[in-house]
Amino acid sequence: MNSRTYLILAVLAFLLSNNTQGQNLSLADALTLASSNNPELKASQLEIERAQQQRTIARSFLLPSVSANALANHYFDLPAFFGFGTNAEGGKIPYGRFGGKDQLSTYVSAVQPLFNPMAFPALHEAQIQLQHKVVAAKAKQLDILSQIKTRYLQILVLQERIRLQQESINRNKRVLQDSRSLFIQGKGLRVDTLRAYTSVKNLEPDLVKLSFLSETAKLELKALIGVDSLADFTLTDSLTVPTSIPNESEQQVLEDVRLNNPELQLLKLQEQIERQQIKVSSALRKPTLSLVAQYQIQSQTNDFEYSNAHYPSSSYVGLQLSVPLFAGFSTQAKVKQARIERDQSQLLVQNKQAQLTAQVHQAIANLRESSLRVENTAIVQQTAKVSYNIIQYRYKSGISSRLELTDAELALSTAQSNYLEAVYDYLAASIALDKIKGKIEL
Repeated sequence: MNSRTYLILAVLAFLLSNNTQGQNLSLADALTLASSNNPELKASQLEIERAQQQRTIARSFLLPSVSANALANHYFDLPAFFGFGTNAEGGKIPYGRFGGKDQLSTYVSAVQPLFNPMAFPALHEAQIQLQHKVVAAKAKQLDILSQIKTRYLQILVLQERIRLQQESINRNKRVLQDSRSLFIQGKGLRVDTLRAYTSVKNLEPDLVKLSFLSETAKLELKALIGVDSLADFTLTDSLTVPTSIPNESEQQVLEDVRLNNPELQLLKLQEQIERQQIKVSSALRKPTLSLVAQYQIQSQTNDFEYSNAHYPSSSYVGLQLSVPLFAGFSTQAKVKQARIERDQSQLLVQNKQAQLTAQVHQAIANLRESSLRVENTAIVQQTAKVSYNIIQYRYKSGISSRLELTDAELALSTAQSNYLEAVYDYLAASIALDKIKGKIEL
């Protein structure tokens, strides 16, 4: 199969696929589906649930712990108790063996912390970790939704470029037909026909490339949405440019960013987590006080005759004080490590604030610059269209040359492409600015 046949078949296949009616998909539908089905967003929600369980674990430092234990032993030789018996010889300590060879013990013990310096810092850390996971989920959602908006926009732009490319091919084909007709009539040159044929063939590969790019972008959009059932879909939204750009000042946007940007919020929460880590590590130096209680039942017998045995019980309640004296310098190292991590977080917050200031300035500049280009290229596009129509009429009337028509067609295609690029840049800059501001619009 030669390259010409391949190009024709590829174009026909793409056009036929476009004519196939698929499932309608608006941008709002895509964002809603992604919120429910995107695997990364689901994983973020599971992280929140995991953080909630960690908070429950941290609460356990304040709650009592109760355990039940049972122990059954069979001794081949009874345990020895020194200081009893009559087997003293040669100055040795006498010993005796008492009790049964089968021994059973069961007890229930309870420990209620009265003073645990690690409890409240650990609980506060777990609560901040939960906030951190919630903000991280918001950041992931913002990133995914921004990607979907951008991918949806890319598909719309590619479809429009395909339409414009097809229009350009059709215009050049009409010129080719006119050139052939004039050449047959002896009113045109063969070189004009060859030039027109070359122009058509030069445009066809770009159409195939654009079609493949559009299909790839659709696959990427499906992956972001997280729904494989969309075997084929048709975008229902269109490229629209707002009549006016946002009138917010750069300072207002920066204030909004400092309050809502999830990346900055994550770094600030991380700094708070490190502060709690310092308290948790410092608590390892302090004593702990607990209320302890136990109830125990014991029995001894021989030949496993537990049914014919005594079961005396005992119980006690008391206080347990634990004072850490030396832990191999690990406590000091943990405190220093937590302070270093806190200092790192502070530096990262400062650096992120500086980066966001530059990003906001760049995003606003991109938005305003692309808005101006949209206005200018829209005028140029209309002018190029009028110019092409005039020259095409003059060419058919034999007044203008083939070269003038070629230049006019090229100017029109360039103007249309520049306008489409400006529209894409404007909408992409708007999406980028919303992402920096931490806005999520479904």
